[in-house]
Amino acid sequence: MVFSTYNEQPLHAALKEWYARPGDRLEAKVDGYIIDILQDQKLVEIQTRNFAAIKTKITDLTKRHQIRVVHPIAKEKWILKLPLNGVGSPQRRKSPKRGCVTEVFKELVSFPELMKSPNFSLEVLMIQEEEIRAYIGKSRWRNRGWAIKERRLLGVLESHTFTEPKNLLELIPSGLPDRFTTRELAEVMGESRRFAQSVAYCARKMGTIQQIGKHGRSHLYAFTKIP
Repeated sequence: MVFSTYNEQPLHAALKEWYARPGDRLEAKVDGYIIDILQDQKLVEIQTRNFAAIKTKITDLTKRHQIRVVHPIAKEKWILKLPLNGVGSPQRRKSPKRGCVTEVFKELVSFPELMKSPNFSLEVLMIQEEEIRAYIGKSRWRNRGWAIKERRLLGVLESHTFTEPKNLLELIPSGLPDRFTTRELAEVMGESRRFAQSVAYCARKMGTIQQIGKHGRSHLYAFTKIP
């Protein structure tokens, strides 16, 4: 039996075409799984979101193969709203939000311990994308009734490759005390406390920080010594 999480969307298809080189095998079968790209002896899996969906697959394959997970983050985004009931013209605007490579921590919480494996690497592509939205009715889960229909690749701006835990540690700005809480981590990163908790979880699982006690009701962390 071949296991697959395959349900290709335009962004995924475009990134696969951009990443593949002449001679690569696409949609290759490896150990019962479908892999996006087989480059020589390296497996490449492009995951636009939801790392949890590929956790079992990636964890298993990493035991026997060199594997790279490629994840896009929109540094620049344009939003295209389709006309209601097909009447009128689409409305297009540029989002004021700019993505940052640190956002990868939100996904990496699914398998941060894999960063310690010499077989695993992570590549973050900072991209320009267009997000297509369609009106499907209001609900408390949807933003004023608009839902994302698809994402399209406009361009790849830069690439960041992480092959070991200390590479990701470099994403944390300097300025933290020797002993710190996630509140202090959030402050130096300019992010929410919840985001900082995700970063701390990943770093702890990767072995780059350790929990050394508590400060009030908050966990207290310190950086570990990395060779």
